[in-house]
Amino acid sequence: MSNLNKIPVTIITGFLGAGKTTLIRHLMQNPQGKRLAVVVNEFGTAGVDGNILKSCADENCPAENIMELANGCICCTVADDFIPTIEQLMALPEAPEHIVIETSGLALPKPLLKAFDWPAIRSRITVDGVIALADAEAVAKGQFATDLDAVQAQREADEGIDHETPLSELFKDQISCADIILLSKADLAGEDGLATARAIIEKESPRELPILPMTEGVIDPRVVLGVEAAAEDDLDARPSNHDHHHHDHDHDDAHDHDHGHHHHHHDHSHDEFESIVVELGEVSDPEALQNRIIEMARNRKILRVKGYVAVAGKPMRMLIQAVGDRLRAQYDQPWGSAPRKTQLVVIAEHHNIDAAGIHADLGA
Repeated sequence: MSNLNKIPVTIITGFLGAGKTTLIRHLMQNPQGKRLAVVVNEFGTAGVDGNILKSCADENCPAENIMELANGCICCTVADDFIPTIEQLMALPEAPEHIVIETSGLALPKPLLKAFDWPAIRSRITVDGVIALADAEAVAKGQFATDLDAVQAQREADEGIDHETPLSELFKDQISCADIILLSKADLAGEDGLATARAIIEKESPRELPILPMTEGVIDPRVVLGVEAAAEDDLDARPSNHDHHHHDHDHDDAHDHDHGHHHHHHDHSHDEFESIVVELGEVSDPEALQNRIIEMARNRKILRVKGYVAVAGKPMRMLIQAVGDRLRAQYDQPWGSAPRKTQLVVIAEHHNIDAAGIHADLGA
């Protein structure tokens, strides 16, 4: 089964207090026409985050689409908890079109990605993207969370998790696994704090990533949903301090790889982002176009590029998905009776959209 036929899953990670639940509430209220499901992976049995999310369930994400896993990290309970939860969601009368997973801030993210490589899961869902939240104000001060004592208390309260890994390593692992970094509480950090936090994260990241400010969980859903990273196929590009030691599971070697509350916000809250559409005719050299997209994204700080390319001599259309300067391309389906034209949507922060320059870069 190709990734185009699988249910996309977005993983949201970050320490306690980074704003994961607040972001998910915003996505639930702005689902972009998709039917969502949410899986909350909390340590302990209180289920606070799950209860918060259920309190704002609606027709796009009804209460029965919000599941809680409170028995430890997903990667340790794949057979007992995670697979049955996914099967339960798939068995709903109206199956979800996109699943959002809120991880515990204490979970190591890469073993979670490996859980998606289990055959029973891999055949049905794909990791659309990993979104890491970081408290901008705290990071700018050289910390990983506003209340480190609360994070440590949460950690010590559960015997089922790793107590040995320094929080600094866990923070770096979260950054290394991410496709997009969101700097939460941007309003509290201010411009200087955001610049400092961004510099710290850029130093920690093994590759260049989009790093975006966010206040009260408000971010344009087009930026974080539909990334199509297929992260379960991209583990080698996401290094971890624990690749060769802690947190190993029997299923790791099963098979190899080829490689807080806020008010409702409406669309006007997304005005800091802008999108333009670039149309081209048939493309004779798709690889050259892909290289131009990557170069443009790198030079102009473009967040997303997505769309279809009409490749000369090919009956199939080419699907393009780029996050920052990381690009995936695949032929998805025949053009049929649809007009054969290349159409790319380019998304960036408002001040980085230069329509004329972007058109020129892409040869339009």
